[in-house]
Amino acid sequence: MHKVLIVDDHPLVRRGLCQILQESISLSQLDELSNGTEVLSRVNEESYDVVVLDISLPGRDGLEVLKDLQYYHPDLPVLILSIQSESQYALRALKLGAAGCLNKATAPEELVNAVRQVLQGSRYLSQKVSQLLLEDYQHIHGDEPHKQLSEREYQVLIMLASGLIPSEISGQLNLSIKTVSTYRSRLLHKMDLKNNAQLTYYAVKHNLISETR
Repeated sequence: MHKVLIVDDHPLVRRGLCQILQESISLSQLDELSNGTEVLSRVNEESYDVVVLDISLPGRDGLEVLKDLQYYHPDLPVLILSIQSESQYALRALKLGAAGCLNKATAPEELVNAVRQVLQGSRYLSQKVSQLLLEDYQHIHGDEPHKQLSEREYQVLIMLASGLIPSEISGQLNLSIKTVSTYRSRLLHKMDLKNNAQLTYYAVKHNLISETR
C-alpha cells in the first residue's frame, strides 16, 4: 500500500487523476493540493511514496517546488505533469531530479505505468523523453544561451516570446512589474539579445515556442 500526493490546480484534473490511480494501484493514502506553496509543508508532515506534480501552479512554479523537494527530500520521487509538449520542460525537469515526465494528454494507462515504475524505484522515460535525452547528450552542453538561464528567467523568456507584456507576466507569476523587468534585463544580457523581437526569433528558432503562438 502506497501514499501518493497529487498537486494540480484544476479540480477536474485532480479528480480524474485520483480516480485513475485508485482504480489501478493499491493506495493507503491519496492526498490532493491545488497550489505549489503548500507542497513542502505537507511533505514534511507526511511520508509519501511519490508526488505527482503539475508544472504550472499558482503560488509557486512546479519546477521551483521540485527543486525544494529535491533539496529537503532527495529520496522522494516526483513525477512531473504538464499540458505543454515534453520538449519545453522535460530536460529541465529531469536535470532538476524529476523521476519522470508526462504530458496530460497521454492515455490513463501511461500514467498508471509511470507511477508504478516510480514506486518500484525506477525512472519513467517515455519514448519522446528518451529521444530528447539522446539529442541533449549529443549536443555540446552549454552551447545554447537559454541553457544558462535560471528557472524564473526561462519562464519570463517563454512568456515574453509568447507575446505577453510585463504587466501580464507580473499577474501570472505573482511578481512585481519591476521584478519582471529585472528578469528580462538579465536574460537579454545572458543571451546577448537586444530586444523582445530578437528574443522571440530566438525562441521560435530553437523550438522553445511554436511560430503560431
